[in-house]
Amino acid sequence: MTTQLTCISPIHGQTYATRDALSQRAAEQSVESAKRAQKEWASRSIDERIQLVMAGIDQIGKEKDRMVEELAHQMGRPIRYGGEFSGFQERGAYMASIAREALAPLMVENTDQFTRMIKREPQGVVLVVAPWNYPYMTAINTIAPALIAGNSVILKHSTQTLLVGEHLAEAFHKAGVPPDVFQNLFLDHETTSELISNKSFNFINFTGSVAGGVAMETAAAGTFASVSTELGGKDPGYVMEDADVDQAVDSLIDGAMFNSGQCCCGIERIYVHESVYEDFLAKAVALVQSYKLGNPLDPKTTIGPMANIRFANETRAQITEALNDGAIAHIEQFEEDDGTSCYVTPQILTNVTHQMRIMRDETFGPVVGVMKVTSDAEAVALINDSEFGLSVSLWSADADRCEHLGAQIETGTVFMNRCDYLDPALCWTGCKNTGRGAGLSVLGFQAVTRPKSYHLKKKVN
Repeated sequence: MTTQLTCISPIHGQTYATRDALSQRAAEQSVESAKRAQKEWASRSIDERIQLVMAGIDQIGKEKDRMVEELAHQMGRPIRYGGEFSGFQERGAYMASIAREALAPLMVENTDQFTRMIKREPQGVVLVVAPWNYPYMTAINTIAPALIAGNSVILKHSTQTLLVGEHLAEAFHKAGVPPDVFQNLFLDHETTSELISNKSFNFINFTGSVAGGVAMETAAAGTFASVSTELGGKDPGYVMEDADVDQAVDSLIDGAMFNSGQCCCGIERIYVHESVYEDFLAKAVALVQSYKLGNPLDPKTTIGPMANIRFANETRAQITEALNDGAIAHIEQFEEDDGTSCYVTPQILTNVTHQMRIMRDETFGPVVGVMKVTSDAEAVALINDSEFGLSVSLWSADADRCEHLGAQIETGTVFMNRCDYLDPALCWTGCKNTGRGAGLSVLGFQAVTRPKSYHLKKKVN
């Protein structure tokens, strides 16, 4: 019996797109074709692979209008923000620009006696399991370096953004990347797990929930395939007494509310020094009150629906629990929020504690808890009181102070005076239940390749 994958649009709760999931046999055949195609692809020059990958990225750029409209329908992002091409192109172009150096042999010795070096070889077949919240940008993080390094890539995209993988494959094929080298497959969870367990892939990149990451690692157990995961987050911001409060409010509240709070490194909790707390809170509330919640196809909309009713219900549940435990809500319910749809009022909560789920569990919705602190030590203790560690946003005029605090914080990235951004020159990584592995930067190429040592003795005595 064929499994049907269905994308329900958050705009109106109706079916937007459906695709039939591949059978186990058909999926296995696709994997075999990827394995065969990879050898020829790897034999091409790195310059040719870079050219074709960049041509694929450029092709997506020619279809930005399609990207914008489809994202609005599939996961609710307002059209006023213009899709993801800017970040998508930035990441792909940077990885292409460093590829030759990143993949160059590490020469240890090259004399009359010996050549000793370490080369990087492609892993083979790379599986990318991409999420719906930034479906283009998260996917290209691995697709670009994997293809450039000589791997074949199989993309399994989220059902919520069912058309994105299809769009990516079409664009790259049109640009000249062989169809078997880059494949978008419609797979259900069971077939995906079975393929992994059967040693179909040499490297697996997964972005999603902690439970999903556990499922990936469980399926890969004993296969010796490398697994890289980016999972849950509860990213904090800390506003110090010497911070520019206006800038902190603009950036942190945007980091909490943009994309309806559905950002991997979105801000979910904010700690503010007592000396600037009231100023910060007043300005933050005023900013959120100015938001326009509504249909993402309306250019006036600044915050759209959450991607799925399940996510909206979880956000509302966490808010309700916090209010019942004494939290204070500062934003009156928006007219567009009827309490039952994907349209959720963006909310700021105070009088919150770390005993509440709203400050402990990943919410992934348009709500942020704000707490007053009296010192760096108190802030660091609260920041580290989390099972997650993706990024932290520190606000101060003192870079040395931020670097010092960063060394004490259990996180993958330390931001100062900004947040919610992936710098492609720096590795994207996390710790604790956020997962393991490193994407982007030079380390992104190391993840999709394996080292191979050469010890060549030229003269035999």
